[in-house]
Amino acid sequence: MADDKKNKNINPKKPKLNPYWIYGVIIAAFIAIQVIGGSAFNSTKEITNSEFYNYLEVGDIKEVVIVGNTKVAKVFLTDEALSKPEHKNSKGTSIMGGNEIPNYTLIFGDLSNFEDRIEETIEANELTTTVDADIESNAWGDFLLQLLPFILIIGVWIFIMRRMSAGGGGGAGGQIFNIGKSKAKLFDEKSDTKTSFKDVAGLEGAKEEVQEIVDFLKFPEKYTSLGGKIPKGALLVGPPGTGKTLLAKAVAGEAKVPFFSLSGSDFVEMFVGVGASRVRDLFKQAKEKSPSIIFIDEIDAIGRARGKNNFSGSNDERENTLNQLLTEMDGFGSNTNVIVLAATNRADVLDSALMRAGRFDRQIYVDLPDVRERKEIFEVHLRPLKKEETLDIDFLAKQTPGFSGADIANVCNEAALIAARKGKKAVNKQDFLDAVDRIVGGLEKKNKIITPDEKRAVAFHEAGHATVSWMLEHAAPLVKVTIVPRGRSLGAAWYLPEERLIVRPEQMLDEMCAALGGRAAEKVIFDKISTGALSDLEKVTKQARAMVTVYGLSDKVGNLTYYDSSGQSEYGFTKPYSEQTAELIDKEISSIIEEQYQRAIKLLEQHKDKLTKLAEVLLEKEVIFKDNLEKIFGKRAFKKDEIIADEEE
Repeated sequence: MADDKKNKNINPKKPKLNPYWIYGVIIAAFIAIQVIGGSAFNSTKEITNSEFYNYLEVGDIKEVVIVGNTKVAKVFLTDEALSKPEHKNSKGTSIMGGNEIPNYTLIFGDLSNFEDRIEETIEANELTTTVDADIESNAWGDFLLQLLPFILIIGVWIFIMRRMSAGGGGGAGGQIFNIGKSKAKLFDEKSDTKTSFKDVAGLEGAKEEVQEIVDFLKFPEKYTSLGGKIPKGALLVGPPGTGKTLLAKAVAGEAKVPFFSLSGSDFVEMFVGVGASRVRDLFKQAKEKSPSIIFIDEIDAIGRARGKNNFSGSNDERENTLNQLLTEMDGFGSNTNVIVLAATNRADVLDSALMRAGRFDRQIYVDLPDVRERKEIFEVHLRPLKKEETLDIDFLAKQTPGFSGADIANVCNEAALIAARKGKKAVNKQDFLDAVDRIVGGLEKKNKIITPDEKRAVAFHEAGHATVSWMLEHAAPLVKVTIVPRGRSLGAAWYLPEERLIVRPEQMLDEMCAALGGRAAEKVIFDKISTGALSDLEKVTKQARAMVTVYGLSDKVGNLTYYDSSGQSEYGFTKPYSEQTAELIDKEISSIIEEQYQRAIKLLEQHKDKLTKLAEVLLEKEVIFKDNLEKIFGKRAFKKDEIIADEEE
């Protein structure tokens, strides 16, 4: 039994004392002393002047104590008077703070008149009543009242310091002195990090490179024995949602070494020097636990090019933090086995000193997944879903070109929600198609108020897109056309763009012509145009400008580009070309767009009857697919539709 008691008392869990309870007790004690000690007699029954003088004349009053500067008198009765019925509820019951509680209290007017009348009454009735003067005092209350300003100032200071240390301060105790400590979260082999490379679908090239980093940490002698040095850093670069942070989590799960994870914004603080201090503390901890990995997510928060945006010339805390990071990355020895991983989707804005060899030796590009990698990602995210056994994952992968891993996860989740909304027991192919439409185009608004004329204009607009794209060789294959309002659009034509590595001028021109087919159809059918082509015009203008100023595809401007891939343009606020060249660029952009617009008009005039027929079908069904176009136009002459499956369901 004794052993059991000892075991029970080992490391007993003590309740954490909330400091606000202490503040509350102090305030309550102060109030109690003020109320009970200094003003206890306030609860005594108060009598009127006439009652007082009546009691005085009959000899019931033993003593009158005048409280100085208050115009209040304490009235004490004789022992004989206390036995009278009219005084039965007037007994003083206790002594507190050395002051006897009176039987009555009296509020009088002028002090001299009050004293004179009492003396006259005592002499006239030959009474033994005594009159005393007393200054009511409460030593504890007065003392606390003097200390109250200091207590308030100290309390406010402690509160502010605790709040500041909680917002910026590191681990130990949450004190203000820990504000310069690193806020990195430590993962090790004992932590609950279960992510591995098996959980990262696709990204084969990136996984190979980070697996090599893990190998460096597990078996460093394998590489250093030949005289090689362990890489100091690797930068994961890619569009948002492609899996950079997930890849870093997989490294933490696979490496089985301490893994420090934090965001670039965790270094930023309002106090001067805090960011640099946190960098020093982070690398100190990493060295103590080496071999280890430091992962800095969104490193562009502190790694932007120095001197570009500091127009005031003042001290820039972010630059100081970056300088300290540069020093630490190039300062620790090559055998400390500390590797820095960082992730960003803004590699073009990073400082060139951060990107040089010896700091981030490797840049790992995490690009958008191709069709094969999308299939693997779908397989991962489809595991927890109740889906139909006949669901074609290859089809889903082909229907989502340009989708990132995060987009695919969203598609799977949205498909499950749509199926549940419809009361289905399993998620099927149509639910995924609806989910893609929902994510790309927005929510359907079938109850949107639209006039018949507007609906007809929308139908011909979308039919114009479909007709022109059907007739052009390099236009993206059509999937479906709808005039159901969705999101901010009144209608849409859905295409399945090819996943090209390079794009030729004729391909860009065909896509621009197809995009202008909507406005061209309005011109051909109604001889009027509308504002409905805004998104189309925005798209083709960007394409035409890229042809002229980025890719050098204009004969008049020539093989020139004004694009700075580094993102650190030295031009500042000035254009990299003259005013004459700017005019030439504007004319070329306008010429390219106008040429494709006239080309679309010409195509639609040649197939005006088929355009009208397609628009009528669209008005009737609201949504049409590729087979509806084949019935009107016949089979497409170009072999671009092999990956398109019929979607008549």
